[in-house]
Amino acid sequence: MDYALKPLSLLCPQSLSRYMSVGNSAEAMQLTASPPQPPRPHPRPYRVSTWNRALRKGVMAESLSDLLQKVRIALLIGGRITLTLDEDGTIVENEEFFQTLKEGTVFLALTKGQSWYPAKTPGYEFALTQRPGRCHDVACVTLDLYKTKPDDFIGCLNFRATLYGTYSISYDMHCYGARRLLKEALRWVLYSMQASGHLLLGTSAYMQQLLDSTKEEEGEREGSSGVPLLWLSSDTQEDIAVRTQLRPHLC
Repeated sequence: MDYALKPLSLLCPQSLSRYMSVGNSAEAMQLTASPPQPPRPHPRPYRVSTWNRALRKGVMAESLSDLLQKVRIALLIGGRITLTLDEDGTIVENEEFFQTLKEGTVFLALTKGQSWYPAKTPGYEFALTQRPGRCHDVACVTLDLYKTKPDDFIGCLNFRATLYGTYSISYDMHCYGARRLLKEALRWVLYSMQASGHLLLGTSAYMQQLLDSTKEEEGEREGSSGVPLLWLSSDTQEDIAVRTQLRPHLC
């Protein structure tokens, strides 16, 4: 009898409220235990150089640890690496500061015993004559060609112009589709060469027909100027033969 009444006791209001409170608390614990994960950052292009700026490579990285790992592979550097900003030598140590940097930032990879020093020139400067000591820069143009991936055909071109040392403008040109454009250009060149070949063949065949017809007309004209014996009658041919035989005797 007690065994039969046990399932009925589970349907009482007190038991139902107890089970509902336990279920709600478990659901709340599950929600608090798994907070929403922040969105994963997208890879961004950067440029890294050796301590003496002799070698520069372009890499794509989404975090500071990812950048350090790719710098070791790109520059073939082992051991501990310290990244500093190329422009002022600021050390990049934490992820928060790294995420605030812009795309295309240039880093210097320093190892043990190496230190940062300012670059001699900010970029490639073109001048016709040497600058005197007392002068002001009117314009400075910097062109930087780099690759974000090793298999890029051309890469990216960074253009920067500065006027009077105050106003500056920069533009970053990504040439990711250059290989596809080159293939299309070569394909059109191939089609044009094939069309030119067919045109030349047709023109040569037409000129050959004209030359053959001209030769036939000249042959017909030469044949019509003389009197061939085949076109004369048999009596006329006999008279001509007799006259030819008698002409020496008459002479």
